[in-house]
Amino acid sequence: MTASPGRRVLLAAPRGYCAGVDRAVIAVEKALEQYGAPVYVRHEIVHNKYVVQTLEKKGAIFVEQTEEVPPGNIVMFSAHGVAPTVHDEARQGRLATIDATCPLVTKVHKEAVRFADEDYDILLIGHEGHEEVIGTSGEAPDHITLVDGPEDVAKVEVRDPSKVVWLSQTTLSVDETMETVDALKTKFPGLISPPSDDICYATQNRQLAVKQMGAEAELVIVVGSRNSSNSKRLVEVAKLAGSREAYLVDFANEIDEAWLAGVTTVGVTSGASVPEVLVEEVLEFLSQRGYGDVELVRAAEESITFSLPKELRRDLREEAAALVAERGGFVKDLAEDPSAE
Repeated sequence: MTASPGRRVLLAAPRGYCAGVDRAVIAVEKALEQYGAPVYVRHEIVHNKYVVQTLEKKGAIFVEQTEEVPPGNIVMFSAHGVAPTVHDEARQGRLATIDATCPLVTKVHKEAVRFADEDYDILLIGHEGHEEVIGTSGEAPDHITLVDGPEDVAKVEVRDPSKVVWLSQTTLSVDETMETVDALKTKFPGLISPPSDDICYATQNRQLAVKQMGAEAELVIVVGSRNSSNSKRLVEVAKLAGSREAYLVDFANEIDEAWLAGVTTVGVTSGASVPEVLVEEVLEFLSQRGYGDVELVRAAEESITFSLPKELRRDLREEAAALVAERGGFVKDLAEDPSAE
């Protein structure tokens, strides 16, 4: 690495893969290894362009809807989780399934079911259209109201202000979420909180590291894809923490050298679905331009791991074939001739 006097990089730690993303990516790789291609994945397994492209080269096929998967195949649900109706679609389509939902998202799903069973109104803080929000809302659609930030609070209505609880998407800005919660509590003093934080540990830790570097770094580069909620939040957090500019890039070649004009300190971090190889490419890009001194900014230690989906311990190809056989080949015929009903 090369360095110019006065130029340096502050490198956030932790950064990159969280336990849920690591579990999901390994699950796809294991499924391909055990069952062979193709293995279908409903939506991107995680929100990262490089990861998706790499898995596609290995034989994964990404689809938007369960109905796109031919009967008798294996479909994996992404780390963001799905609604119960999606599981029903898979059964009706005679598909063997692997559920790679992050356990921290599953926790929010279970909270939603429990509070709905107790007839609470559930205020789900999150971004409309995000896969995780769609999945959680699907657990109790008659009880859940989406609150997309503090500006949404004024229009929120509940049946009984004494029986209302808030939950949240796991990848939000901690500060913005608490701003929304404060506004909700002002409107509904009886609002109760989830038993434990819904925003995942990895999201919080990555935001904390960016806060620590933001005051010193004139420029912060966040490695991550534009459909990654937690990566976009890191850009916002960097600016709020004092960085003059912050940008989101998928790859090092997306960095505009004009961003470096007059910059002595560059902060670098990555979203929770970003492999380290992409960060290394950014560091190399910066090194070639005189930013060779790299200083670690450590906000927390992470040691959490999650076990792989239990479905990987079964012969899913055999299960998928059995599901088709249950209908005497009817599903196979229908797949070949959609008009056959």
